[in-house]
Amino acid sequence: MKYLSNVSTLTYDESLCTGCRYCSQVCPSGVFIMESKKAVITDKDLCIECGACQKNCDSNAITVLAGVGCSSALIQSFFTGEAPSCGCSDGSKSVCC
Repeated sequence: MKYLSNVSTLTYDESLCTGCRYCSQVCPSGVFIMESKKAVITDKDLCIECGACQKNCDSNAITVLAGVGCSSALIQSFFTGEAPSCGCSDGSKSVCC
């Protein structure tokens, strides 16, 4: 599922990748796959900024601002049972991410 295009904070430096495969195994959205012993981003817009890839990347090839924006709001909503609020609304019901 894509939320918004071109807003993900995910960055990846393929030259630092050691081919450990952890990013492709832990990503809940399938952002990473392995090709020729290196991770490859399938679609950056699929990233929900959960941070699992970065936390499991020992080579520091991946960075992401985890816990921001809409993905954080959806996760918090799941745990609290409240309606998601990502902070991008101006207070009117017509504006939301």
